[in-house]
Amino acid sequence: MELVTSRIASFSLHNNQNNNSQNYGTNYSGLSNVDDGSSSPGSRRSCASTISTIIPAGHHGRSRAVTRIIKPSPFNSMFAMRNNMVPSTDPLSMRRQDMFARKTSTTSTLSSRQHSPVLYVAVATWVPKCNVERAQRSRQYERRSSVSKRCKRRLRRSSTYSKRHRHRHGDNRSTSKSRKYRADVDQHDSFQKSRRSESSPQGSRAPSVEDDEDGHLIYRNGDVLQDRYKILATLGEGTFGKVVKVRDLELDHYMALKIIKNVEKYREAAKLEINALEKIAECDPDNKHLCVRMLDWFNYYGHMCIAFEMLGLSVFDFLKDNNYQPYPMEHVRHISYQLCYSVKFLHDNKLTHTDLKPENILFVDSEYDTTYNSKKRRDFRKVKRSDVRLIDFGSATFDHEHHSTIVSTRHYRAPEVILELGWAQPCDVWSIGCIIFELYLGITLFQTHDNREHLAMMERILGTIPYRMARKTKTKYFYHGKLDWDEKSSAGRYVRENCKPLVRYQTSDDDDHKELFDIIQKMLEYDPAQRITLADALRHPFFNKIPAHQRLGEHGAGDQGRERSHSLSR
Repeated sequence: MELVTSRIASFSLHNNQNNNSQNYGTNYSGLSNVDDGSSSPGSRRSCASTISTIIPAGHHGRSRAVTRIIKPSPFNSMFAMRNNMVPSTDPLSMRRQDMFARKTSTTSTLSSRQHSPVLYVAVATWVPKCNVERAQRSRQYERRSSVSKRCKRRLRRSSTYSKRHRHRHGDNRSTSKSRKYRADVDQHDSFQKSRRSESSPQGSRAPSVEDDEDGHLIYRNGDVLQDRYKILATLGEGTFGKVVKVRDLELDHYMALKIIKNVEKYREAAKLEINALEKIAECDPDNKHLCVRMLDWFNYYGHMCIAFEMLGLSVFDFLKDNNYQPYPMEHVRHISYQLCYSVKFLHDNKLTHTDLKPENILFVDSEYDTTYNSKKRRDFRKVKRSDVRLIDFGSATFDHEHHSTIVSTRHYRAPEVILELGWAQPCDVWSIGCIIFELYLGITLFQTHDNREHLAMMERILGTIPYRMARKTKTKYFYHGKLDWDEKSSAGRYVRENCKPLVRYQTSDDDDHKELFDIIQKMLEYDPAQRITLADALRHPFFNKIPAHQRLGEHGAGDQGRERSHSLSR
């Protein structure tokens, strides 16, 4: 490394004739080494450099430039003391140089104010040359980044800019597979452009291959996917993606097409759902166990698409559209019976659904009759057919597969899952108990979003959590086997005011209501080993009043030949 540059702090002290005030002008200039380099590496070299400074001429005058030659002296010979170092150019060192120069300039010129001399002070700080190069590269990168940001801002502000962006398949690693995929997309784009140019004047449009910012496929009604499925309308949207109503151009019938987001975790979940649905179809080819039928699936440019039979509204959506008016007792009984029957089939085949909730139970046909309630002075809906189907097997887990620590939606989550004690099929039974309660009253049993508060609600409604479960858990919700909960806090008051023992939710003393709460109580048993099984639940007295045409098993799943609705499917 060689001596390449330095910084000179130059000051001028000027005595203003009008106000006798001092004005300082500072300028930094580079020193050029004039030595021929013939000296030995360890010797001191003499330096001579040309610098310039600005001498101010007062508040109303103009500044003028002065050029001086700094002669070799013991002071400025410090620049040549180290051959393997170069001066620092970072802002902190420059500020230190400036402060040192000002102090030296002030002490040197107090005795000669009348002559207004020009004082030059040379200051240098020595750092390795590699640090200078690193700083230069950093500044170059920052300049490139700022230019790139300005270009992006101008592009966003332009009227021709679209927020739609080309989707990315998986991660950004440049593998041969991803390069081939991008090439296929480019080829497809050029083909679609040619198709648009040759399109008929009737307004036909080629399908989209673009995603929005959330990963949803951008489409329009009339798009045809896979040259077979024509999109007619959007039925619903969720965290996984969207569900659209399509017409199968080959078989000429309507289906619900679930289009998964172009996001890796949702794509993998969709593959697991397809695998579970294929296993279910193998075990139930005649669809007697009320699980939704998968008719087709395909990968559309990173979007996993699954085609299902058309169904109606979910149990939750119908309840919401009906102003959360509870279902009649006969509908509560029939829906609960079908749910127990369908989930029992999964358990018999060593499969746990893990995400049972009213949103995942769909009516086959959600057409309804309207009746007027004189007490509430409002019209209420009553579904004509209470036949349902179970959907959403994206979280379904076989017994031999890895079991995630946390499963189920919050309000329907079993205590063994919250306490991280491990789970199996009984966690589905707990969820069914919460669902039956919600069908009966139209409200959620455990309305919370916090684990500790959730456990406090359980103890308020169902009694104290067993000591053995509290001691076995590794979570920090218990202290010496008791729930660590402050009943005097705002959360404690909320639980005390909004929760009560389970039996007190019963609205009537009729046998039907008593039997209903008896089966709910057995499904909400804390200990999974003591919790009722679905085989025993189907034999419970609550289901004795199921009509013969609604009973499942040898007689099939009821009347399945009737026409299905084409309404919302989630």
